[in-house]
Amino acid sequence: MPFSPTDEQAAALEAFRSGGHLAIQAGAGSGKTSTLAFLAEQMPLRRGRYLAFNRAIALDAAARFPPTVQCKTAHSLAYAALGHLYRGRLNSPRRPGWRIGQDLGLNTPAKIGRVGLMPASLSNAALRTVTRFCQSADAELAPHHVPHLRGVDEPDDYAELADLILPYAVKAWADLQDPYGGMVRFEHDHYLKMWALTAPVLPGDFLLLDEAQDTNPVLEQIVLAQQERTQIVMVGDSAQAIYGWRGARDVMAGFAGHHLTLTRSFRFGPALAVEANRWLTLAGAPIRLSGTPDIPTTVGSRAGRPDAVLCRTNIGAMTEVLSLIASGAATALVGGGDSLRALASAARDLIQGRCTHHPELLLFTTWTALRDYAEHDPAGSDLQPFANLIDEHGPDAILQAVDRLVPEATAEITVSTAHKAKGREWARVRIAPDFTPPADTDELDAEGHPIPKPVDEAEARLAYVAVTRARHHLDPIGLAWIHQHPGNGAADGI
Repeated sequence: MPFSPTDEQAAALEAFRSGGHLAIQAGAGSGKTSTLAFLAEQMPLRRGRYLAFNRAIALDAAARFPPTVQCKTAHSLAYAALGHLYRGRLNSPRRPGWRIGQDLGLNTPAKIGRVGLMPASLSNAALRTVTRFCQSADAELAPHHVPHLRGVDEPDDYAELADLILPYAVKAWADLQDPYGGMVRFEHDHYLKMWALTAPVLPGDFLLLDEAQDTNPVLEQIVLAQQERTQIVMVGDSAQAIYGWRGARDVMAGFAGHHLTLTRSFRFGPALAVEANRWLTLAGAPIRLSGTPDIPTTVGSRAGRPDAVLCRTNIGAMTEVLSLIASGAATALVGGGDSLRALASAARDLIQGRCTHHPELLLFTTWTALRDYAEHDPAGSDLQPFANLIDEHGPDAILQAVDRLVPEATAEITVSTAHKAKGREWARVRIAPDFTPPADTDELDAEGHPIPKPVDEAEARLAYVAVTRARHHLDPIGLAWIHQHPGNGAADGI
């Protein structure tokens, strides 16, 4: 069928024809890829590039864009330019971080403030320092690339940690420059950073950056460097900026271009748009959505299994997997079970009196130490659900459940974290109960009940991503607490 543009899509075409830089806020399901393909098709004499968030999106886009547009990820461009020289290192066997640390010379424990750090913890910190540098726009490794570790909270302690770790990170980065072999395992982000440091030129009449709200500084630097030579079109959804915890930034907000919107969702109907707008309000987002009137999406509790259960955390996903497999449902987990297997194996090591090399649990030498930290130290509260789950089921039950996972293609139900569900959609979705409400303040309302803290904008964005994955039905039970919250997103007439 011929593409019939909406008024917003027609406005985007007019702005694109002007040749100026654009930033397009595209809400969930608003057809951003179709819109970009439409823009390119209407300008057949212009050649351009489309930078995709991942390989699957790039392959899908390549089938939809005209041949005048090259659809690639930044990594694929970097690999063609430079990364292929490191093919041998990319295919080398995996090596544990602690062993790499030994090769770098991190062989003795260290005491920073009140915290004793074993060589494995120090090795992990050095390798994470390199990772943080590779995600940055910085030209050289610096103390601020050193990650913060649990218990190392005081500024002087962190400065001491940085002084200790940075020389080993510099040594690791130098090791990575050799294409023929070295001590440090070579990763895809390494050659992307090396390519960025060469100040690459991306030829073409225009450059389309997808998922611009979750752009690493290293990619932002590459894209913005093209401004003087090509038209840049950024497209994304600021309300879906959910990767700030790993260094990503919403580069559209401050971009000096003509700002446009795509607000009609072709994924779901008006009822779900109301739910989406509740979370857009709480997230302070610049847009509100309208649903497609002839899509009969429903919202509410419903009997029967959904097609997908979306969770806030990996621990919540583990809980859902255990429950569903126990019920006999053929269950899949988006991204596979490797992360759950690694956590459960680490817990088993600690319970059996062995140290673990899992990066999240390196600081603990026994399960009792982890349990005490989770229960009594405010900084360890995020580990409490994990400790409870292990104590309730045992690590072996979790490992057995992971082994019983099936591929998505043959699953009756799929479990995913909201982060991994981004860009996905299912007919029927249920929200898991680990989307917990904000904690209470010390203040009381007129009826003597505690007043909860405001909903955190980052949590509102994640909830928005979760609820907008459904096409036909959404069961928002895990977020039902929002209806009792004083700031429940009703300001826009919801």
